[in-house]
Amino acid sequence: MILYHPSMALNMGDYGISIPIHTDKNKMVLDTLKAGALKDIPETLWLRGPEFFAEIAQEDILRVHSPDYVHRLFSPGGIDKEIIEAYELDTLSGNGKRWNPSKLARPLKDFLTLSLINAGGTYTCGLTALEFRTGKQTGFACFLGGGNHHAQRDYGKGFCIINDVVVSLRKLQAEGRIRTAWVVDTDAHKGDGTAALTWGDSSIRTLSIHMERGWPLNEPGYDPNAVYDPSVSTDFNPSFTPSDIDIGIPEGRDADYIPRLAEGLSRLEELLPRPDIALVVGGVDPYEKDELASTKPLQLTKETLFDRDMLVYNFLRERHIPTAWTTAGGYGAYSWEIHVNFLGHIMPQRTAAAHL
Repeated sequence: MILYHPSMALNMGDYGISIPIHTDKNKMVLDTLKAGALKDIPETLWLRGPEFFAEIAQEDILRVHSPDYVHRLFSPGGIDKEIIEAYELDTLSGNGKRWNPSKLARPLKDFLTLSLINAGGTYTCGLTALEFRTGKQTGFACFLGGGNHHAQRDYGKGFCIINDVVVSLRKLQAEGRIRTAWVVDTDAHKGDGTAALTWGDSSIRTLSIHMERGWPLNEPGYDPNAVYDPSVSTDFNPSFTPSDIDIGIPEGRDADYIPRLAEGLSRLEELLPRPDIALVVGGVDPYEKDELASTKPLQLTKETLFDRDMLVYNFLRERHIPTAWTTAGGYGAYSWEIHVNFLGHIMPQRTAAAHL
């Protein structure tokens, strides 16, 4: 099943923000699939829209984020400051390189509404993967959105204000739908918020494959040789909190990506065999055509990214692990191509198998 919500189309220009997020990325994925690989398949067999999306309440967010931060998010006087911080806009006067408030046509508080829809989509994606079966296949759902893996307990970061990854898994756990989970994060940037928010909890095991020295690991104080242990020291940047498995790809070593990911997945299975669900943060910002400056240390081809997605998908399918896939990071005019290649390949097979 593919989940799509039209509200995920966000025109950054309406907020005076210059980040290369393509307004219609998710719609382009959907429209291309409808016109191509899935054109002859009834939409009821593969698509779910806004009417299926669950709502995320403050109590759901409070399982993950601090009460003080949640209060600021939902405070008329606090939300703008949190957006400015998370999107690195710097100041209300517009001194930041990404922001021109004179072009502000819509209020920044819209980002909270979007984040709540986003979190609802990721949770619904998990719910769909658990509940929806196509014939004898393991459940699979892909949300065209989600994957806000940088948000920390007390603040937003990296264009993320609510960590929908952890919020969704904690909600599923609280409802008794799952006990254990994997997070497989293939975004170009380390899944730092997810690592920090789940650190020390053996019920959620995390794997992140990312740029070895890119953001956020290029922030002051990071030592790749240090062992970061939040139970011993809390005075370091929480973005340095290790995932259960961190795979840093050095610049220029793109050929190592697929074999190292395969090795990492095997190690993940050793840590926690067959979890109740796997949540994939399937960012496509490692693409060589990505337009976000901070992703340049990874330059993967379209073919490599297809191999990456199929490696993860088949690894989980062969182990009968329900899979919730989020599309996460991807910037500029071409990011939609990677999702179309992957979904256009697997979804016709899945819908055909449902009738066997």
